Amino acid sequence: MLVVGDVMLDRYWFGEVSRISPEAPVPIVLVNEAKEELRLGGAGNVARNCAALGARTRLLSVIGTDEPGRRIAELARKAGIDAKLHRDPKIRTTQKLRVIGQRRHQLLRIDFETLPSSEVLDSKLADFRSALHDCDVVLLSDYGKGGLAHIAAMIREGRKAGKRVLVDPKGDDYSLYKGASIVTPNLAELREVVGRWKNEKDLAQRAQQLREKLGLEALLLTRGEDGMTLFRNKRAFHVKAERREVSDVTGAGDTVIATLAVMLAAGEGLEPAVRIANRAGGVKVTKFGTAVVTSAELFGRS
Repeated sequence: MLVVGDVMLDRYWFGEVSRISPEAPVPIVLVNEAKEELRLGGAGNVARNCAALGARTRLLSVIGTDEPGRRIAELARKAGIDAKLHRDPKIRTTQKLRVIGQRRHQLLRIDFETLPSSEVLDSKLADFRSALHDCDVVLLSDYGKGGLAHIAAMIREGRKAGKRVLVDPKGDDYSLYKGASIVTPNLAELREVVGRWKNEKDLAQRAQQLREKLGLEALLLTRGEDGMTLFRNKRAFHVKAERREVSDVTGAGDTVIATLAVMLAAGEGLEPAVRIANRAGGVKVTKFGTAVVTSAELFGRS
């Protein structure tokens, strides 16, 4: 797997809330240093999910020369990811700090981010070209943090090299993803691009028009508790969500696209791969925060 995109550090502070601040109507959270967790986020979480399923995974991204950047490199190494992280001294590594109260209730999220410089992005594109021949599937994880400024070129070169290119999209300009193999928006992301639909028939028509306009092999719409719908040439394939108790949907899209990509790289057909990815998404939402799903959890074996 070749994973490229916006990597970030997910930092969790766990604390206890027993009173309201006298300074403002906000809770006071008492955080113990022992109650901090660090996890790979964004494209890092995608790569971690690929590696957890047994895929040899290479990650290309940009970090700063700061403590969060060093933590990302360390977490990637521990996860068995071959991470080529370009260090940009001009930026602050993207970080999401979540403050968590009792019963894992999120009280606050603080984001830190800076757009990477063009020089660093150019060198990442060069690394992408050299890594292409060594992978089976390319996965582009776009979180809108500036790390995929050359995404159109990456799609063109990936397809020219005969690789399937999967994109987890962001924003309302899907022209950037033209020529990709599969794009995996959720309901809100698709609505931002094609507008509101009246019913299922209208939704299918709009999704197919977008797929045709972009020249995609398929568009996979993730629909939360309503499962997923795969739009291919002149037909749609729907998979119902498996009933599970939902704990946290954070990172579920990362798990879905990572599982789909790994299954395709392993030789599964597209529709069976979607079924497995749907199952993986169902397992992930039972877990707190960004998390991985293993082959044992999917198939009942190690």
